[in-house]
Amino acid sequence: MNEAAPAVDFTDDRLIRRLVTLVDYLGLDRRDFVIFGSGPLLAHNLRTRVSDLDIVARGAAWRCVSLHGMTGRGTHNNAPMAVFWGGLIQFSQGWISPDWDADDLIDRAETIQGLPFAQLTDVLRYKEALDRRKDRHDIQILRPLLS
Repeated sequence: MNEAAPAVDFTDDRLIRRLVTLVDYLGLDRRDFVIFGSGPLLAHNLRTRVSDLDIVARGAAWRCVSLHGMTGRGTHNNAPMAVFWGGLIQFSQGWISPDWDADDLIDRAETIQGLPFAQLTDVLRYKEALDRRKDRHDIQILRPLLS
């Protein structure tokens, strides 16, 4: 993982606090998961809040969360998920399709305030691929920032 330059302090966010508590309680290795979806936008101060946290996990981290979380299924790929806090924190072994290599995403994560986040280039690629109405504002922010 790469250590990113410090962003604004987002650790007061209620979902981030819950995630940190969960990670510490379960003893998850932060090298075995990455926060994806809109979470990286929060970490880079491009959003002030997110409605949920989507996390890709592997190895022991995945085995642990799958034992402790509620069972769920991915919206886009129907893959198994481990869900916490009523679905506000969701772990999966992969991202929306087999085109996304979970190990690569995790290995390239940038650490921001102790947590692993997906690269913004991957967030843009994901949001452009889905092109949902709710993603279009994020796309407009990310494209010029990353060009």
